[in-house]
Amino acid sequence: MIHHDLKSLIRSRLLVCIAFAISSFSFSQAAIAQASWPDKPIKLIVGFPPGGGSDAIARVIAINLSQMWGQQVVIDNRGGAAGTIAADLVAKSAPDGYTLGLAHVNAMSIIPALGQKMPYNASTDFTPIVLLGITPNILIANVDAPAKNVKDLVAYMKQNPGKVTFGSAGNGSTQHLAYELFMHMAGTQALHIPYKGSGPVLVDLMAGHINYTFETMGAATPHIQSGKVIPMAQTRTKRSPAYPNVPTMEQLGYVGFEATAWYGLMGPAKLDPKIVDKINADVNTVLRKPEIQAKLAEVGAEDGGGTPAAFSKFITKDRNQWAKLVKDAKLQVDLN
Repeated sequence: MIHHDLKSLIRSRLLVCIAFAISSFSFSQAAIAQASWPDKPIKLIVGFPPGGGSDAIARVIAINLSQMWGQQVVIDNRGGAAGTIAADLVAKSAPDGYTLGLAHVNAMSIIPALGQKMPYNASTDFTPIVLLGITPNILIANVDAPAKNVKDLVAYMKQNPGKVTFGSAGNGSTQHLAYELFMHMAGTQALHIPYKGSGPVLVDLMAGHINYTFETMGAATPHIQSGKVIPMAQTRTKRSPAYPNVPTMEQLGYVGFEATAWYGLMGPAKLDPKIVDKINADVNTVLRKPEIQAKLAEVGAEDGGGTPAAFSKFITKDRNQWAKLVKDAKLQVDLN
């Protein structure tokens, strides 16, 4: 009996030792993986074609991280469906840090706020890593437009219903929703004409085929500088250093008016916190470089950096703002 008990005790202790060894090995392997990350190229998925603001920001960050990490950060442009195709690819990727996405206001805030059916859950299927920058929109006018400031424009629209035309980069874009927010807060209406991107909008605006548009600072600036369009107002609650003489919509009486594009880095859900922290710290280092700040300023990107928690909170606040607009203005947007 004693002999049998002794054998049982030895067997149970042996099993405990084996289990401990296995768990220790697994832990050490995980620790080694975290410590060696990255040990192969990283894919950064961008939801828009090359040449736009999203792509430009992604490439600035990718080049610098490649140098820091000794591994290439490869840009993978997957345009279409307002960035949701790219976001879905990120959501469904392995949470190992080797597939990241350029988070964008369309896929993470506006489309969810519009109640559109999506293949992912914007609130739960991603790990926010860091905010890269916020880009103001600017209300700009054709040089022969009937009003050259916001007060006169609102008065003209109320006196001439249906005569003023606003272009946008497309249904569901930040430019479109900036227009809808303006109409809602001003208590008036114009004719909205959606285009397929900023380029065609600006061409028609300068040609006089449309009167006004909200456009990103990066896209609008060259035409403002050439005198081909007139800046009327900015869409952040603070003035951009690049346009110190152009008032914000809030300063013109539209309290709380904020309609911006923003960019960040995200990964799939359950991304290892140690990898998240490393990426966040390294991106913050990149963003502090004066030459990087200058490059981002060229496309109007401001106020990047901060913690993952701050970025997560920022996304939630932005999404809730757009959801409130959609509800209050009873918006029904066809994205097709």
